[in-house]
Amino acid sequence: MSLSSAFASPETLDLRGTPCPLNFVRTKLRLQQMHPGALLEVWLDGGEPIAQVPDSLRMSGYVIEAIEARAEYFALQVRCPGGEAG
Repeated sequence: MSLSSAFASPETLDLRGTPCPLNFVRTKLRLQQMHPGALLEVWLDGGEPIAQVPDSLRMSGYVIEAIEARAEYFALQVRCPGGEAG
């Protein structure tokens, strides 16, 4: 992995207002389109979305890098598996 790709801004997926389980499905579909090792930042509402989506992604083999509470939503950073070598 090059320095530029290691520090590149993550792709963002805004799923505020999207109900469960559709927000998990959309997140997983986007991650499947990304390169191994890529980082995706997902914006989720509080409550059920932030309680369910991270756990579902972990069970599907994705790495949760961070969960950050922002003003009116949560930012979840997810790493695609398979990009650790280098």
